[in-house]
Amino acid sequence: MSEQEKKVKVKLVSTILPTEGERETYEMWLEGSITHKAGNDYLRYEEVQEDQTIRTTIKLARRDTVILRNGAVKMRMPLNIEQSEIGHYESMYGSLPLETTTHQLAIDAQADGSTRFLTQYDLRVAGNSVGNYTLEINFTEVNA
Repeated sequence: MSEQEKKVKVKLVSTILPTEGERETYEMWLEGSITHKAGNDYLRYEEVQEDQTIRTTIKLARRDTVILRNGAVKMRMPLNIEQSEIGHYESMYGSLPLETTTHQLAIDAQADGSTRFLTQYDLRVAGNSVGNYTLEINFTEVNA
């Protein structure tokens, strides 16, 4: 781990309000790292779903965040508070275009020393609306 890379504990809460169906909320506690590079902060963590590892990197920015996922799935999802953005999602079943319309994008230092990243966006997959998503990530530096 480099000098600039710091270990963090990550709490991720994802809430999905699908176009059709019931609200779903997922919560995960993960270990990750935060790196400051070229004027930006990058949060990295790994999650395991159905014995498949997915590595996620989030370029944290107040106007244009990008979520990158690699491993069992490959995804590039830009979030821009000023305009809709196009990304892509690839899995063993093929590639699909993603379109995000971001309504909220915030990064705030909290009183307890943690950092809170919050975004809320509408997601379209292959031109079809799939729902409204809220992603809240709180991360705290781990003192080694």
